[in-house]
Amino acid sequence: MTVRSFSLRAASLFALAMLSPAGSAQTPRPTVAERPAPPAAWTSAPFVPLWTGTPPGGGFKAVAVPANDPTTFLRNIDRPGLRRFTPARPNGASVMVIPGGAYTFLSIGNEGVDIAGRLTALGYTVYVLTYRLPGEGWTDRADVPLQDAQRGLRMVRAAATKDGLDPHKIAVLGFSAGGHLAATLETDFAQAVHAPRDAIDRIDARPDAAALIYPVIAAAAPFTHAQSAAQLLGKNPDPAAVARRSPAEHVTATTPPTFLLHAMDDRAVVPDNSLLMMAALRRAGRPVESHFLTEGGHGFGVGPATLPAGHWVEMFDRWLQRSLAKTSRPAG
Repeated sequence: MTVRSFSLRAASLFALAMLSPAGSAQTPRPTVAERPAPPAAWTSAPFVPLWTGTPPGGGFKAVAVPANDPTTFLRNIDRPGLRRFTPARPNGASVMVIPGGAYTFLSIGNEGVDIAGRLTALGYTVYVLTYRLPGEGWTDRADVPLQDAQRGLRMVRAAATKDGLDPHKIAVLGFSAGGHLAATLETDFAQAVHAPRDAIDRIDARPDAAALIYPVIAAAAPFTHAQSAAQLLGKNPDPAAVARRSPAEHVTATTPPTFLLHAMDDRAVVPDNSLLMMAALRRAGRPVESHFLTEGGHGFGVGPATLPAGHWVEMFDRWLQRSLAKTSRPAG
C-alpha cells in the first residue's frame, strides 16, 4: 500500500492552478518542485494513519514547496500518521518521536530516521509522528498539532498493549518546534481539542516521560522562536491564545518526568526556553534532568560524535530507564 506522508498530488494540483489564467496575477508565483521520495529508511517503515477519513476540522490547503527543499523536509501533510521502527530485541518501552521544523515542515532525517536508528538499537520501539502543520489551511490551527500528538500517543499505547509491550512505558521525545509540541502534550494531554471519534480517543494520552531537545517553550517574546509562534498562532494572537500554548505555564503535579537538552550557543531557539521549562517543573515539584552544552548550536539531531552533543542519546537512555522503572501516575 502506498502512503502519502506529504501530498505530492496536492502540490501538483497547486502548481497547475498557479499556471492557469486565473492564477497568473501580477504577484510572483511560488516555486513548487517535483520532489523525489524521502529516504528509503523512511518510506520502508510501516505507516499507520492517525485518522479515518478527514482529520478533525478539515480545511487542508497545499502550500508551495521551495525548489531547494531537502527530501527530508516534509510539507503538505494531509494524512498525518505514525512511522514505526521496530527493534530486533524490544525492551518493552516505546518512544514517540516528534520532529521539528518551526511548524513549517518536518525534519524527518536528523530528527526522525537518525534518532529512530539509535533508539531501536537500544531496544526501544519507535514511532515517528508526522503531524499536521498549522499553516496549511487547517481549521483551529493552534490545536491541530496537539490533536495529532494526543491521537498518536493513544495509538502508541494501544499498540503496546496489543504487541505485548508495556503500555505504561511510553515516552515522547520532541525536537525544536516538535519539542514545543511534546511539552504541550506532556502538560495538556487531557485538553479537549476535538470531539472523540472512537475507542482510541478514550485512551489516556499522558506520556510516562518526556524529553525535550532544544525545544521551543515560550510562545511570546523575548524568548520564543518567532517563526514557530507565528505558524502556530497566526499573526497578532491575543494574550489568551499565547498563554494557552505556553507549556511552561501549564506544568502541574500530573506533568511526567522530563529530560531537557540545549546548547548554550543555540541562536535559533535560545536556551532560555529550556530554562523556563526547568524552572516550571521545579516549582511544581516534578522530576527534571537538564543538560546544557557549551556548543552544538541548533538542529544537531543525534549530534556529531566529536562533541558532547553527539552523546546525549546515551544519557537519555539511562535517564529514561530510571524514570520508567519508578514511574507512578500522580493523582489529579
